[in-house]
Amino acid sequence: MPDGARDPGLSLPSMRQLIDGATAVLAEAGVASPRHDALELAAAALGLAPTARLELALAPPVTTELIAAMTQLVERRRRREPLQQILGYAVFRYVTLRMAPGVFVPRPETEVVAGAAIEEVARLVRAGEPRPLVVDLCSGSGAIAASVAHETPARVVAVDAAPEAARLTRANLDAVREEPSRVEVGDVRDPGLFQVLAGEVAVLVANPPYIPPDAVPNDVEVRDHDPDLALYGGGLDGLTLPAAVVEAAVRLLRPGGLLVMEHADTQGEGTRSLAERTGAFVEIATERDLTGRDRYLRARRV
Repeated sequence: MPDGARDPGLSLPSMRQLIDGATAVLAEAGVASPRHDALELAAAALGLAPTARLELALAPPVTTELIAAMTQLVERRRRREPLQQILGYAVFRYVTLRMAPGVFVPRPETEVVAGAAIEEVARLVRAGEPRPLVVDLCSGSGAIAASVAHETPARVVAVDAAPEAARLTRANLDAVREEPSRVEVGDVRDPGLFQVLAGEVAVLVANPPYIPPDAVPNDVEVRDHDPDLALYGGGLDGLTLPAAVVEAAVRLLRPGGLLVMEHADTQGEGTRSLAERTGAFVEIATERDLTGRDRYLRARRV
């Protein structure tokens, strides 16, 4: 019998039953969105493209080969490996990003941070500046940088301290724009970082590590799979690296340039204080995400 063929002597489940079973397994394991994840894994087992999930309704009959593939994927998710790493991609705003193990998985709340940078670029373009310069610090997978590059004509420069993250950022930028992108491996605390761009940047955007050392994430996917380098901000309050981002913004932003920096929902006051103490910013404010939680610092360079 050819591989993957149905054995007439076996009673195999329907696709619906296969997905229902996967949903139950994932729900028991504590996965937050078991039905959604089961559908995504079923589509992956069938080899469907990320944009072709509706084809599940037209899926061929279940085979033993499909059951084996689905079982393997569901087991990985049952162990709470992030769905995006299992699938190899993540959807963020209007781009589909390549993902890889060991690189921070972008969160939905960061979409509003990217949106603030994109809105500022759009404002500058309307004012007659064709290609404002945007710098993305602590880029991770390149979610923010790729979104800015996809949605605006801005020149985009990105940096991350982890070589694997920088490689992924470059790949995701290259996927949305034909021209080569400047992506570097670097430490945001380095006072020489992008020194050649000092005073020229229109928008500096960042989602730096900001979790305090005693605030270990509850989500297994985050705690066990996101790299510590991308999570913990340093210092008792988690604001050591955010403070370095603010200092970088002082150096790199041009007069009137905008700083947009994500932070934890408890760090609004702390990050505003970081900006205020420099004496280099006006219009310092804490902005909220779509759930109403404090999510990012917005400040304009004097």
